[in-house]
Amino acid sequence: MVELPVPGDESIRARWDPRRDVCVTALALDGELLELSLVDLLRGADRLRTIEASTPGEKVALIEFLLAICYASGTYPVSAAKWPAWVDEQDALRPAADWLVNRPEDEVWDLFHPAEPLGQNALLAPFLDEHGSGPAQLVIERVGDYNQFFDQHHLEHPAPLPAAQAFRAMLTQHVYGPAGRARISGKATLGDPLTRLAAGRLGTRIRVVALGSTLGETLRLNLAPVSGPPGELNLSWTTGKERRGFAAKAAGRAVTGPADLHSVLGRSILMRPTPRGDGVDRVLLGAGEVLSLAQDQMQDAVYVTKSDGATKPLWASATRAVWRDAHALYAAVDEARSSGRGNNGATLYRRLALFPPEDVAPEPGQQPSRRVELWTVGLVAKQTTAIAWVDGTFPFAPGLEAQLYQASFRGSEVAEYVAKALSKAAFAAWTVAYPNPKPADKASQIARFDVRDQHWKATREPFDLLMDETALGTPVKEGLHDYAATVSAAARRLLVECLDSLPRNSQGAKTQAVALNRFDGELASAKAPAELRTEST
Repeated sequence: MVELPVPGDESIRARWDPRRDVCVTALALDGELLELSLVDLLRGADRLRTIEASTPGEKVALIEFLLAICYASGTYPVSAAKWPAWVDEQDALRPAADWLVNRPEDEVWDLFHPAEPLGQNALLAPFLDEHGSGPAQLVIERVGDYNQFFDQHHLEHPAPLPAAQAFRAMLTQHVYGPAGRARISGKATLGDPLTRLAAGRLGTRIRVVALGSTLGETLRLNLAPVSGPPGELNLSWTTGKERRGFAAKAAGRAVTGPADLHSVLGRSILMRPTPRGDGVDRVLLGAGEVLSLAQDQMQDAVYVTKSDGATKPLWASATRAVWRDAHALYAAVDEARSSGRGNNGATLYRRLALFPPEDVAPEPGQQPSRRVELWTVGLVAKQTTAIAWVDGTFPFAPGLEAQLYQASFRGSEVAEYVAKALSKAAFAAWTVAYPNPKPADKASQIARFDVRDQHWKATREPFDLLMDETALGTPVKEGLHDYAATVSAAARRLLVECLDSLPRNSQGAKTQAVALNRFDGELASAKAPAELRTEST
């Protein structure tokens, strides 16, 4: 809905306020899809399953903004000790909705306000008409390298973006915008640094969100106790705290609290409303705020060791699926529970460890008393171009983190070993099929017999089944045995299908036999994981 002021107001212009205007679609517990405002979303959070979004990144960005509102309104647990019970409190988020309704008259939540537009930088106004482009520049998946769409449709195309969609795309840019150069001349605007886009706050790592059975539970699972001030919402570039300038490269600033952190303006954005005020027809986008974050301010991050021995937060990769490192999630909870005393709930995993463990592991197939999904989301980008969103969910049940760690770690090891066996089988096939190869052709010839990519795709489903069964109480050894049997059989079948392309002659038959023997031999080797050796005997 759009409210148009009557003559005599400051001017006749469009107003769009996400507190009262429909800005998001949510799935109710009965399966109905509802169009809601922010206030309605928070008021009914415990009667909603989840929020819907066009991409995983957009959904994370909406959750981030809702978390920021909760922190700013004082809606969060008072202590780590009370957090587990608080998570189960129905309608505990209503104070956040009431806070939104009762904001002061002079606090602007208008997406199209001329001086303080919500989430935007009004200082860009003198340059919007000349240097702006079509509104699709807001949408990470369509903007390509900020110069053309992926489908080569130029960014100057003026097709309007509905206001609600523009609002969600803006939030996503603030959180996930890729690094690169903006489509704007620094000489003609506020300064060259405006054109230098830093990666968004979550653009270089995996964000882990704990999902509950309702939207309300999801938000409470991800709200932490606050030891200092919660900070203030970043509503507009020209209000609140002092922002960076664009005369020189910005130094990272410290955050004032979680409300500040979850609503940081990662981009300078300005949108021009359509004449009817129901959408956006022009956008200007430049560099935003740069943060200096301590490790404890990335409370959901899990750290993995790189090949060079350095550690960094788990990141999205086009070649390595997140499930292959899922054991890092469970290790973080297991370590927190094992450490015992002094758990201040500072990280997501320390809070999950505060849930009392099951007294008795559930019988196989029986649901545990509490089930949480750990949802991982990341953006794969190549330089300035967004390539793909990657996401996955992994089950968590209190007290079973050690078993879940063992299942995921061993499951990943089994899959890795099978992939190596497939690689060696491909090499063996190449040595027979191409007895006199040209060095330049070696890579492409081996690739003909390499089915590792298909193997990784085929392994995701049995891995998910392994984790689900472990969370439901299936003994890890039993689950891994079935998993290894499924993965190894599927991999061998992929190899056989690949080798079927060989000519029907003696050399083709020999190539097939050598490759399969090498694969089977690797699985029966003493170096193979025990689960695979059992399967091969």
